[in-house]
Order: sequence, then structure tokens, then C-alpha cells
Amino acid sequence: MGKSTIKAIEIKSKTNSKGHLKLDLDLKEAGKNVKILILMEEDLNEEMEWLKMISKDPAFDFLKDREEDIYSFNGGILIE
Repeated sequence: MGKSTIKAIEIKSKTNSKGHLKLDLDLKEAGKNVKILILMEEDLNEEMEWLKMISKDPAFDFLKDREEDIYSFNGGILIE
């Protein structure tokens, strides 16, 4: 089996009322194997609700400990 490269093609589409996706694209390359990567936009409100929920989870209480606060706002590690 020889080396191959991957060519990316971006297609914007919408799902129908049943959640099915139909791609109307003529690749003009019969018999080729393809890989399909689906990226879906997420509702930011759902993400915010999830963040609020886990912020109240006692499993993350250790992060409130001052000793765990080792990072600065600029992304670096604080050295004292």
C-alpha cells in the first residue's frame, strides 16, 4: 500500500426535521474511500449551564484551596 495524502473539503449543510444529514456533492472520483468528520455547533447556553452545574459539584471543592491556585491570569505558573 502506497503513501496517500488527505484532502479536506468543507461543506455547510443542515439536518432535516428527523436529524438526518444529506450531502449533495459530486466528488467526480468513483470508488474512492472517504472519511467524514462532522463538527456540530453547540448552544453556548447549554455549555454555561453545564459549567454552572459542575461548579457546584463537591468533587471540585479542592480547587477552592489556596494551594491549588498556582496559575496566573496570563497563563503562566506563579513562582513565589
